[in-house]
Amino acid sequence: MAQRTRDPARREKILDAAAGLLADSGYHTVSMAEIGERAGITGSGIYRHFESKSAILVVLFEQVIDDLLAQGRAAVEGNADLRAALDELITGQVDFVVSKRHLAQVYHNDISNLPREDQVRLRRKQRLYLEEWVHVFGELEGLDEPMTRTKVHIAIGAIQAVLFHQVTLPDDVLRETLTQAACAVLGLDLTGPG
Repeated sequence: MAQRTRDPARREKILDAAAGLLADSGYHTVSMAEIGERAGITGSGIYRHFESKSAILVVLFEQVIDDLLAQGRAAVEGNADLRAALDELITGQVDFVVSKRHLAQVYHNDISNLPREDQVRLRRKQRLYLEEWVHVFGELEGLDEPMTRTKVHIAIGAIQAVLFHQVTLPDDVLRETLTQAACAVLGLDLTGPG
């Protein structure tokens, strides 16, 4: 008798459906049945892939953080030029916010709904990502650590500020605007390598 296999595309459909619904309605109001309906499967079919709604959230957040961390490390390790590395970090964060807006919104709004050990693990990874920024910007500008960290947090906050209101700008204009905002916070010349 042939063994039934799980469709890997179905798992991604579930994650995409969950990200959109959770961003629009919030963790507590979205049901597994609604996620299944949007993904094109029965609500009970989700349980073949995820044991709970929080398990879906954990996978979504792991993907977000792992992607940002990998991008950040690649930017730092792939550039001897500190300004070019910082430009890549900015571009990566801007791209994340613009192209994965639903995931970014869900992360900000719902990380507190995860089990404590998952929150701790994800926040630890998030700090590793921030350290890439702090290291590069600190070396580039020669600022003390408190000022470096403050400016990095404000720059990332400026990029992520668009997650909390309706943006009607075209993506290319939004990317340019967010890049300019981050560079302004960091005191970077916009005519630099990026």
